[in-house]
Amino acid sequence: MSTEGLSTTEYIQHHLTNLHSGEGFWSLHLDTIFVSLIIGLIVFGTMWLATRKATAGVPGPLQNFIEMVVGMVDTQVKDTFHGKSELIAPLALTIFVWIFAMNAMDVIPVDLLPLVASWFGLSHLKIGPSTDLNATFAMSISVFFLIYFYSFKVKGVVGFSKEILFSPFGKFPLLIPVNILFRIVEDIAKPISLALRLFGNMYAGEMVFILIALLPWYLQWMLGAPWAIFHLLIITLQAFVFMMLSIVYLSMAHESH
Repeated sequence: MSTEGLSTTEYIQHHLTNLHSGEGFWSLHLDTIFVSLIIGLIVFGTMWLATRKATAGVPGPLQNFIEMVVGMVDTQVKDTFHGKSELIAPLALTIFVWIFAMNAMDVIPVDLLPLVASWFGLSHLKIGPSTDLNATFAMSISVFFLIYFYSFKVKGVVGFSKEILFSPFGKFPLLIPVNILFRIVEDIAKPISLALRLFGNMYAGEMVFILIALLPWYLQWMLGAPWAIFHLLIITLQAFVFMMLSIVYLSMAHESH
């Protein structure tokens, strides 16, 4: 669908509508799924190829960049995670790189890929997966399940049950319902805060780009370029925050005391 001849409201709604299949709760946002998968294949495929060509001598620019990212993530995991798991560092690297790549789709001109998609008969195409609340919640819920998995694995059923029943107010029978209530609120807040923080920042950034695209062409570059540069900082920060909070939550799950 071309955006020519649309009113301002229709233009904004067009860019905020996902290509989907089905209706209601069970609808699938096809663009979010396929763009995420394509980004993952490109990014991690490139990293895999770089490792195949890695050299102990003078590294190339790509190897230098990948080693810098891996080193940064590894340092954060060593400083923050206090348990023993071979999964946490690769998981943290996957979270940071994949979310950064999905966030970076925001800096592509908002009309470019939807226009290309319209040539193939696609009426809508949202190219930023992290601006879709379904995607951010899917990632945060995945981390939430890992938190419970490691809590049971490290502490056992008895140890984890004691943590729920007797924390934070100790082994006072009358305070057990309060402890449980606090734990429910805490556990619900973790995936919600992870999902909404990433979604809110990316959605706001997308809205700014859409509003800039409504301006005359000679103003778009004047405002779009500075915002794109600033947005690069935001997308990096949001990927880093999601990664760090995931590491912190998983570290807490590994602490048996």
